[in-house]
Amino acid sequence: MLKLTQELFGATDPDLRRRNGGDTAETREIDVQATMMDFFNYFTALTEDRRARPRDDVASTIANATIDGQLISTFDAMSYYLIIATAGHDTTSSSTAGAMWALAERPAELAKVRARPDLIPSLVDESIRWTTPVRHFMRSAASDTALGGHAIAKGDWLMLCYPSGNRDEEVFEDPYEFRVDRSPNRHLAFGYGAHLCLGQHLAKMEMRILWEALLPRLKSVELAGEAKLSEASFVNGPKVLPMRYALA
Repeated sequence: MLKLTQELFGATDPDLRRRNGGDTAETREIDVQATMMDFFNYFTALTEDRRARPRDDVASTIANATIDGQLISTFDAMSYYLIIATAGHDTTSSSTAGAMWALAERPAELAKVRARPDLIPSLVDESIRWTTPVRHFMRSAASDTALGGHAIAKGDWLMLCYPSGNRDEEVFEDPYEFRVDRSPNRHLAFGYGAHLCLGQHLAKMEMRILWEALLPRLKSVELAGEAKLSEASFVNGPKVLPMRYALA
């Protein structure tokens, strides 16, 4: 599942994308279609199993969901599966890895949160703001409005650049600094309003539990080579993060 997710989000990355042919826009599109077919086949089999043998899990909830007494369509079921399986784990791991990268470069921040475990929830939010693994979404304006002195007409397409918003100097003090105790932290990495991320609370809980278990055992950490981000414009994060660490 992780490999398929990386192939989907890293379709333009030479290290992550599926390689069935050459490196052209056409062959990359063919590779993405092959990845989507693997997802479709996997979740089709999962749906059939959960409809025949439902259990107490998310897959059973999706497979047996109904609207007006009718099972949801295959397309709708696949859409739910896909967003949970891909965005749910890839973005969380990217935010965590991004925080490890930042802490490796800032030993004072690591020492601060180790000395004060009550800062872990703040570390989680700063990790997500700092990394912002979902880079953008396209939306269309529902009505005429103005923003920052610019007129926006109903129906205009808008690119929402989340890394830019999460480094807005009018909202964040020293936005290009990683602070484990940043407060307030009104980041937009989970979206906003009706589009707020479905899994934000689960993601934060997973990251909090990891840091609570790891930080008391971690004395120091530093980069042991060149760290690299994946080459993707929609969803990305660290793909290479060599580290050297000492246990407490």
